[in-house]
Amino acid sequence: MTYKSIPKSVARFMEQITEKCGNDHADWAENFNAAFANTLLTTVKRQEDGTTFLLTGDIPAMWLRDSTAQVRPYLVIAKEDQELAAMISGLVKKQFFYINIDPYANAFNETANKAGHQTDHTQMNDWIWERKYEIDSLCYPVQLAYLLYKNTGRQDQFNEDFVNGVTKILSVLETEQDHQHSMYTFERDTTRQEDTLINQGRGTEVVPTGMTWSGFRPSDDACKYGYLVPSNMFAVVILGYLEELFSEVLIDEEIVARARKLKEEIQQGIEKHGRTVNQAGETIYAYEVDGKGNGTIMDDSNVPNLISAPYLGYGKLDEPTYLATRKTLLSSENPYFYEGKFAKGIGSSHTPENYVWPIALAMEGMTTADKQEKARILDQLVATDGGTHLMHEGFDVNDPNQYTREWFSWANMMFCELVMDYFDIRVEK
Repeated sequence: MTYKSIPKSVARFMEQITEKCGNDHADWAENFNAAFANTLLTTVKRQEDGTTFLLTGDIPAMWLRDSTAQVRPYLVIAKEDQELAAMISGLVKKQFFYINIDPYANAFNETANKAGHQTDHTQMNDWIWERKYEIDSLCYPVQLAYLLYKNTGRQDQFNEDFVNGVTKILSVLETEQDHQHSMYTFERDTTRQEDTLINQGRGTEVVPTGMTWSGFRPSDDACKYGYLVPSNMFAVVILGYLEELFSEVLIDEEIVARARKLKEEIQQGIEKHGRTVNQAGETIYAYEVDGKGNGTIMDDSNVPNLISAPYLGYGKLDEPTYLATRKTLLSSENPYFYEGKFAKGIGSSHTPENYVWPIALAMEGMTTADKQEKARILDQLVATDGGTHLMHEGFDVNDPNQYTREWFSWANMMFCELVMDYFDIRVEK
C-alpha cells in the first residue's frame, strides 16, 4: 500500500510552513511542499505485515541510511499522528528485519527477488541489493528507533527483531575493531575503483585503534583508510542511545555493558588517532585514518560527515576542534569543496568535479547558529534546483541545470529539515 494522498496532519504542517515563509520566502515554501509531499507519495510502500519499505528514489531498493533520513522530518508530526508514527515504526521493523538477514549489507530488495549487484564477490543472497559494509548503515536504524521513542513515546518498534539486530550490530562493531579477524570481504568487477575494495577485498591495511573499521563511506564509495572518523562519531552517539534504551526500556545489563565498553573504546580511539593538523597548524578531525599515522584532510557530502557531527549529537557547535575542522573543510583545503558562479559547498568523489550536493549544503545550514547563513543556503538551494522544485544528488556550481539524479528523496528531506530548522522546528533528540 502506498499513500494516495497527503495525510491531513502533513497537509496542515505544510500550510504552517507556507505561512511562516510568507511572501519573503515563498520560493522556500514551494520547494518545501513539493519535496515534503514527494517522499510520502513516491517512496513509501506499506507492507501487509505492518512493515514499511522505502524506495531511495530512482533506484528500486531500500538503503538503511537513506530510509532513516527520508522520514526523520516527519517525526515532528508523528507526535500527534498515530498513523504516521505507525508508518515510521514499520520502517524501523523493516530495517531490523534486514539487519538480521545480514548486518554487513547496506541496501535491500522489497522481496527476495535477486535484484541488485548479485555478481559482486561477497556473501550475497536474494534479499540483498548491495553488500557494501558501512558503519552508518547500522547507526541510522538505531537512531530512528530511538528518535521515534523520544518524540512519540512509541515502543512497539522494540520487538524481537530489534533486540536480535542490536546484538548483531554490537558484534559487527566489536569484530571490526580488529579487521584482520573479520570474515567480511568485498570485490566488484569494475573499472571504477571506488566501487571495490583492494587487498583481495579487505581494503587498505589498518592497525587497531579502538575505533571500528568501515569498508565504505556513506557515499557507497570505498574508504581510502579504514577508520572513517565521522561514522565512528555516529557510532559513539548511537551506542549511548543503546545504553539508555537497554537500561530504561528494554532491560538487558549485558547489552548495556557491551554498548558502554564499545562507546568508550571508540571515543578514546577518535581522541587519540582521529585528529590531524591543517595547513594553519590547527588541530582538526581527520576524515579517515589507518592507525599507522596516515590520514585525510577532507569531507564528503554524504552524512555522516565531519560537518554533521553536532547535528548527529557528537559534540557542540561551538567546540574549538569542530570549529577549526569546519573552517578547514569549507575551504580549498578540502579537495571536495567547490565554488563557482551559482554556488559553493562540498561535493563528493561520487559525482563529477565542481558538483556540490544539496545534502551537504543543508547540513552546513543545520550546523550553524547564524540565521542569515541558513537563509543564504536556502536561497541558494532554491535557485539551483534546475527548475524542478526538488533537490538532486549533485549539481554543477557553474550550471545548476546540469545535475545528477532527477529523483533523490534523501536530498529532498534534508532541504525540508533545513527549512524547519530555520523556523526553530526540530526533531527532539
